[in-house]
Amino acid sequence: MLFLFSFFGTLTAQEIPKEFQEKAETIVQLQPRTYGALDNELYSEKGDTTLLRYFVNLSREHDYLEGQAFALNQLGMKYRNISQYEKAVALHENALAISEEANNTGFRILSLNMLGVVYRRTDAIKTAIDYHQRALELSEQIENPSHHIKRSINVALNGIGNLYQTLEQYDLAILQFRRALKLEEELGNKLGLAINHQNIGHCLEEKGDLEAALENYRKSLAYNEEIDSDIGRLICKNSLAQIYLKQDMPYLALVLLEPLHAESKKIGDLSMSSVIYINTGWAHTKLGNYDEAKSFIQEGLQMAQNRNMPSNILYAYEKMSGLENAKGDFKQAYEYYKKADEYDKEISSATNLRYMNDIIVKYENDKKNNQIAVLAKENEIVRLRLKKNQTTLLVSALIVGLISSILYILYRQYQSKNEKRVLTLEQQMLRSQMNPHFLFNSLNSIKLYIINNEQKNAVHYLNKFSKLVRKILEASSQKEIPLSEELGTMELYMNIENIRFSNEIDFKIEVEEDINIDNIKIPSLTLQPFLENSLWHGLSPKDGEKKIQINVKHKDRGHVTIEIVDNGVGRTMAEVNKENRVLKKKSLGIRITKERLANFAKDYQNKFDVDILDLFDENGDPNGTKVILDIPTV
Repeated sequence: MLFLFSFFGTLTAQEIPKEFQEKAETIVQLQPRTYGALDNELYSEKGDTTLLRYFVNLSREHDYLEGQAFALNQLGMKYRNISQYEKAVALHENALAISEEANNTGFRILSLNMLGVVYRRTDAIKTAIDYHQRALELSEQIENPSHHIKRSINVALNGIGNLYQTLEQYDLAILQFRRALKLEEELGNKLGLAINHQNIGHCLEEKGDLEAALENYRKSLAYNEEIDSDIGRLICKNSLAQIYLKQDMPYLALVLLEPLHAESKKIGDLSMSSVIYINTGWAHTKLGNYDEAKSFIQEGLQMAQNRNMPSNILYAYEKMSGLENAKGDFKQAYEYYKKADEYDKEISSATNLRYMNDIIVKYENDKKNNQIAVLAKENEIVRLRLKKNQTTLLVSALIVGLISSILYILYRQYQSKNEKRVLTLEQQMLRSQMNPHFLFNSLNSIKLYIINNEQKNAVHYLNKFSKLVRKILEASSQKEIPLSEELGTMELYMNIENIRFSNEIDFKIEVEEDINIDNIKIPSLTLQPFLENSLWHGLSPKDGEKKIQINVKHKDRGHVTIEIVDNGVGRTMAEVNKENRVLKKKSLGIRITKERLANFAKDYQNKFDVDILDLFDENGDPNGTKVILDIPTV
């Protein structure tokens, strides 16, 4: 976009003829919306880049989007024909964006096709077919297409045909070109007739049917002569010369090629100039003029390399290999052959061919599906026209309305029931965390510090206790919190419990590198029930060293794993101890937590998972428990 503004910003009104200024002002005031109307008005000026740039600026000043799209596409075609492909792409892309802003399908189709042509010239086949495919799909959706839309369909068909050419499926390509040829005959478009005969000739040439190719090239040349197309004549004469070379008539080929050197440079199409010079070198090779042959081929190669034209570079290396072979320098011939082979592999890579084959299959399948859908739609229309019983329609509408109302009421009841269930879970969770046993023990510990006149410990313990209670109350009002906050709360909880365990417990939190715990969400107070279980069922009955560790690890792209590992007595011994207690407490915390995690995971693509493993030492004796929580992150 910056390139375009700097490109158009230097024009002044003094450079533009008064007559064109008045004409442009009138067009901008009337603001015709179709390509055909603009093409009729600006037909004689659309070859003048200065006038086109002036028209772009004037259209922009008056917010005339169609005028900008028309002139930008014309400028893009001019730059394409002189092999300045980057500028051409920028202009057509700008035209496409403006066409989409204007919601003008005709100019969108034109811009897409023009981009396809530019990318096809640079052998960017995948990108080219994408643009032609989009253009064709848009064109075929239009009922009663205009003359310009029909032309756009033909341009897209040519793009598809060129794709088949790239795949070396020449019969299929010829079918596409002949289909386009028929439409061009209906439109009376001689330019289109010239292009399609040229394309058909190229396919026949590749198939080895040189006489049929000659016939089509001559027809194309005749149409180009009628419309006085310099570039068309250039392409046709070069193609005819190639046939003569293949028929071992180098003198006849040179008669056609030599005048084209100056003509191609005058037009500025370096792609054609490159091929013309290479073919001239080929003709001199056949005549035994090896020095002249080398000079012409190298000049054509240089043009192709300067403009990054892979197909022309490949063609030049092939002809250089043929030249060296004719001279008897087989080593040098082989070197050029290897270079040609490298470019051939680059252009015809298996990935590109697979991709293009997929595009073709997709296009054909989509087209068949669309045809089936159209037939089904037409049958439905016929059926509805025959069905004139209004009472039945009214009853159907009432039934649909009633069913919709019932479904909506049921959905709202389900939603309300689910919200109540979530609220109940949160309340149960809060009661679980704030259980009387924990509160009583914590307050009793503070009381003992006060009785023993340990004011510092009492104040320290009370501060931690009040912070924990505040965090639990705050977290209970939130559906989810960052993992960093959850770990902080659990550290505070363990500090308080550890005081009551005479600081016997070695508690650690380990977080793997590259895990941002601030960005990971988790239901509030998820980990506390598991820590409480480890404390009271695993570590409380155990003598000796007591450890609990929380590990936060990567699992996969959609999960993070949280492990809670203790070295307690294990679940089997914990159950025995529980049975021997006089008061048996039924723990609901873990069940509630699992239900909360299930509800939490509904908002994510991946599911949660909770697993509890028994740990054993090398002698097979119980050595603790590991809780594994897989928390979804996407």
